[in-house]
Amino acid sequence: MTTLDAARLQFALLAGTHFLFVLVTLGLGPVVAVFQTRWALARRPERRAVFESATRFWGQLYLVNYALGIAAGIVMELQLGLNFPGLLDVGGGVFGAPLVIETMAAFFLESTFLGLWVFGWHVLPRWAHTVAFWLVVLTGYLSAFTVMVANGFMRHPVGFEMVDGTARVTDAAALVTNPAALLSGLHVVGACLMAGAFLLVGVSAWHLRRAPSRMPGVVAAGLPGATMSPENELWRRSMRTGVVTGTVGAFLAISFGFGQYSYLDAEKSLANAPGVIGTAYLTMEVVAYLTFLVGAGLVVLFAGNALFRMWRPLRRGLYAVLVVLLPLPFLTALLGWVAREVGRQPWAVEGVLRTEDAVTDAPAGQVVTSLVVLVGVMLVLAVVDWAVMTRLARRGADRLGLGAPPDDALRDPDRTELLTFGGTR
Repeated sequence: MTTLDAARLQFALLAGTHFLFVLVTLGLGPVVAVFQTRWALARRPERRAVFESATRFWGQLYLVNYALGIAAGIVMELQLGLNFPGLLDVGGGVFGAPLVIETMAAFFLESTFLGLWVFGWHVLPRWAHTVAFWLVVLTGYLSAFTVMVANGFMRHPVGFEMVDGTARVTDAAALVTNPAALLSGLHVVGACLMAGAFLLVGVSAWHLRRAPSRMPGVVAAGLPGATMSPENELWRRSMRTGVVTGTVGAFLAISFGFGQYSYLDAEKSLANAPGVIGTAYLTMEVVAYLTFLVGAGLVVLFAGNALFRMWRPLRRGLYAVLVVLLPLPFLTALLGWVAREVGRQPWAVEGVLRTEDAVTDAPAGQVVTSLVVLVGVMLVLAVVDWAVMTRLARRGADRLGLGAPPDDALRDPDRTELLTFGGTR
């Protein structure tokens, strides 16, 4: 294995694994924000209790993924300095600025607002607490957009000039409005929303398939007057939210995915690796179209609660399928990322810097060593992330840690609605 091969393999593995964290963070964030907003605006105690528990449950998964995703991002950036010094020397003056903004957004603004949200339960006014998480979501998307600006320059360089072999910004507006940043960024937003939606739907389906309702015979038959247990109501609302989110995400992914052809040289990309890129394009299109069509159909079924009134074996079978499909958007997004990066080769910066000229001149053995170490660290973070998230997801709304009320609240009769659901007493 040559130095170039080892460096490219390391980048591919680290970038792909880190992207899995991004999908959950950007996909789940808006959903948690919506649940918290509905909790803040709800008037009836039973609705407040359900939306509070939804916020706390999905917020726990978001926090676990966010914390480990930050660590994964540090590993991701470390390998750029180790293996691609030529890229930093030539293009660092252009894409370095967006990455600095990304770091400031993620480690200062976003983490500050997240801290206010985590430690502000039962301390901040509900409206301020809700605003804090919306700011977490907005700064998270700002962080992601700046990364897409940097990546867009590498895929479709604009707004710069070469001075003594180094790229210098001449038009910051062109850099920010680069179609490779805007169109691909919105395409990624769609992919993230799809991934978050599949997570919501898959976990909710797993619980609905297992958990009997409070009135099993009546609810299963869909008879008038049937009521679901509070926890089943949580999964029902989460599934409905996931279906709507996934349908919107699929629409964005399709629309802005095709929009990228305005700057992509599809024939050149296919010529680089026709099998990989052709398969990736086809898979992304099929998954996005099916998600949109099936999602739109499920939205119609949700309109009259028809989905939950289905014949019980049919409904349980549908739940089982939805659980199995949970990993699908994550695998599809990875294919899309591979297609984008492989299609750029042999260029690190399209038409400006070849990958072989950007890579380090260190011995291949040294790069292989860093590959083993850094990829090993990244995989450990990923395994821990998914193991903890799986454990929390399987536990359900029982014994929620995030936002648990202080001990004195347990004795406060005026706050009973916050304590009757969610495992806090």
